[in-house]
Amino acid sequence: MDFALTDDHLALRDAVARWCDDTHPAPQRGHAESPSTASQRHAGLAELGLLGLCLPADLGGSAQGPVEAMLAAQELGRVLAGGAWLANAVLAGPLLADAGTAAQCQQWLPPLTRGEGPVALACQEAQARYDTADVLTTAHRHANGWLLDGQKSLVLDGSAAHTLLVVARSAGAQRDREGLSIFAVPAGTPGLRVQPITLLDGRRAAHLQLNAVAVPAEGLIGNAGQAFPLIDAAVARANAALCADSTGALEALLALTAEHLRKRKQFGAPLAKFQALQHAVADMAMALEQLKSMACVAAMALGADTTAERDRLVSAAKTLTAQLGRRCGLAAIQLHGAMGMTDECRASHYAKRLITNGLLFGDAAHHLQRCAQP
Repeated sequence: MDFALTDDHLALRDAVARWCDDTHPAPQRGHAESPSTASQRHAGLAELGLLGLCLPADLGGSAQGPVEAMLAAQELGRVLAGGAWLANAVLAGPLLADAGTAAQCQQWLPPLTRGEGPVALACQEAQARYDTADVLTTAHRHANGWLLDGQKSLVLDGSAAHTLLVVARSAGAQRDREGLSIFAVPAGTPGLRVQPITLLDGRRAAHLQLNAVAVPAEGLIGNAGQAFPLIDAAVARANAALCADSTGALEALLALTAEHLRKRKQFGAPLAKFQALQHAVADMAMALEQLKSMACVAAMALGADTTAERDRLVSAAKTLTAQLGRRCGLAAIQLHGAMGMTDECRASHYAKRLITNGLLFGDAAHHLQRCAQP
């Protein structure tokens, strides 16, 4: 694998870094966004071209690949941004581009890239425990369309989405990979109830309740019963982006912690002079280098020849990211002392981001088990 960055990669990273620093001042990082601030930042993502980063050029995108997405995710993680980017540009957008008809792509993707029509993927359920094939939400043919019934959990940025891509079972048993279909459900459709929630780190999500939600025939995305490979690929992209996001968050947390130890004094000397604390910071620095390498592995694995190879490498990266992210986040809180537990201390927000990233779309135990499968 070639980890070298080109001049175009560096230019992209610098542009995203400048935008992040301008729109996410240090004192505001990690704090809840007001609706107006969230709207402005979403528009900024669109103006910068990040919402269409990996979408085809004829649909308003930039036709970039996993490495470019990794670089963007690292910078967004550094300033604790990017919830809407993950939902739209990583999960929903590429899925629509891969599976949608020409008419569907023209209907949803250009508005998505302009920040005017956010889309969210609803692929998780409470009983599934990270198994994307475990789906109880049902889809039955009705008149000229479908009726959806069930519940979906942890829909990233689902409360702000204009369109929800709902995964439902149109055939087969509860955990069968065959028989899954994806339906485009506009927000506000009768029978759809969206319950907004806030994740541990402040990012927006939603739970969905669907009671006889009618979807026309043209709302079916891709072929009926054959959606699992599309969902699996979307989750793999999300996990690779989360690995990169955690790398950026840990890099910022390490700098923040090192600065604190240099400035804070105890017994007449800076905390940075104490050897035990130096060892703790050194452990964080080594973890950061490991996470950088694994983020590269996860990004490049998205182009693997087989889905088995892709899933094995992405799960390996996510396992280490979840383990080291949680460990380093808690260590940074410890190094900051009691104030590290407060919202006024930015270290607590970075720790929450690292812990949350490690849980989204599969925790360390789940991905370790996937790595062990033959």
